Amino acid sequence: MPAYLPPLGFIVMRVGFASIVFILCSLLFARQKIDFKEDLFKIVVCAITGCGANMLLFFKGLSITTPINGAILMACTPIFVVVFTAIILHERLTVIRYIGIGVACLGAMLLLGGLNFSFDKQHIWGDIYVAANAIIYSFYLVYAKPLLKKYNPITLSAYTFGIGFVFVIFFGYNELRETNFNIIPTEIWYYIVFILIGATFITYLLNAYALSKASPYVVGSYIYLQPVLAILIAILKHTDTITFEKVAYMFIIFSGIYLVNSKPKEIA
Repeated sequence: MPAYLPPLGFIVMRVGFASIVFILCSLLFARQKIDFKEDLFKIVVCAITGCGANMLLFFKGLSITTPINGAILMACTPIFVVVFTAIILHERLTVIRYIGIGVACLGAMLLLGGLNFSFDKQHIWGDIYVAANAIIYSFYLVYAKPLLKKYNPITLSAYTFGIGFVFVIFFGYNELRETNFNIIPTEIWYYIVFILIGATFITYLLNAYALSKASPYVVGSYIYLQPVLAILIAILKHTDTITFEKVAYMFIIFSGIYLVNSKPKEIA
């Protein structure tokens, strides 16, 4: 993006592809009935917050703000998860887990550039879009938890992506229709296929499965691994170098995640 694919059109491709694969997997492996009378509205909310509005806002916001600003704002996702977990699920979090989220957030911000970011007027709308995405996605992680206790992750994903596709097509159809697929080189198609299969279908499937087994704030805390993995991949591709500071920041992140996932007895 944007040389070959416009962002909103790309989202239509992502959600459309994932919805087809999830529906096929649901028919082949899950075959679970949904209680539409009780849960249809909840599933629609999950579709809009989990694979509709959050994707649209993030891609739009990232196109008009800086990468560092976007990454810093997304690093706030677990903080919003804690708030929604307390409000919606009425779960009481331990002080250790609050500290863990704060420590991991600090490490992620340092790893992403420290103080090399600024929220100025030039990027304000992009920052707002990305922040709104972080809040909406945090809400989804908490709101979907009760449904994932009731339904198979494949079944719920099939419905959320199917409904989500209807939602995003209104925003991205024109961009997708105007895309010239004939000029896309083979190498770019490899990237597109990876994003459709790996970064969309497999990622959302594993995320839904994780939510069915763990608390939302535990699942959300792993977002702090993204900058760590990005730097490690960059080092392997020889586009970045390892430094003492980066190792220290990674240690801070892992320490925070350990605290989030640990029980009080394990810390004592």
